[in-house]
Amino acid sequence: MSDTEVRAAIAAERTELAEVLAGLDAAAWEAPTLCAGWRPREVLAHMTMAYRLSLPRFALDMVKARGNFNRMSDRRARADAAALTPAELVASLRDNAGHPWKPPGSGYEATLAHEVIHGMDITVALGLPRRVPVDRVAIVLEGTRPEQVRYFGTDLSGVELRADDLDWSLAGDAPESTVTGAAQDLLLVLCGRRLPAGRLAGEQASRYEAGVEGSTGS
Repeated sequence: MSDTEVRAAIAAERTELAEVLAGLDAAAWEAPTLCAGWRPREVLAHMTMAYRLSLPRFALDMVKARGNFNRMSDRRARADAAALTPAELVASLRDNAGHPWKPPGSGYEATLAHEVIHGMDITVALGLPRRVPVDRVAIVLEGTRPEQVRYFGTDLSGVELRADDLDWSLAGDAPESTVTGAAQDLLLVLCGRRLPAGRLAGEQASRYEAGVEGSTGS
């Protein structure tokens, strides 16, 4: 896809997610998400960090975190979540739907992945009915590389993941069992998230289902 098409998908994802999050009640903003230790407010603060953080401030925060990006982003998410109201965070996402931010060294497909995955960190954990349009999930899955799966520590040994709403599958070493589910849920599996029970099917599905205790941050 062209950058123009991917950027349109990013803008649509941000806009639609902002509409969903605008309807959350106070209790939902305090609930756990698939990012361990983060509530929806920290996840959304992380998603919108690039709109507020200048390059000098980013550099200073990285120095304070001793060069560890995950530590820096966790601290920044917590600080921004404490300083900003949920309404302000939602407005930041909505008002920056067309923002050109990209992860350093990456293309817009990585931006779309960032928005889709973190959005689901919130909506899936809260049991919201939103489904990410499958064409957006397909873009993210196509851009997912083995080294990214290894980074999140996802164990695919003996398992093939197979989407039931998209022509997509991925097999680990010596697959003996198939785990099926919506493409968006299998994307979360690749990113090391542990899903609420019942979203996947197959003998080995329980390997990837463990409530809302999941991966951290970025």
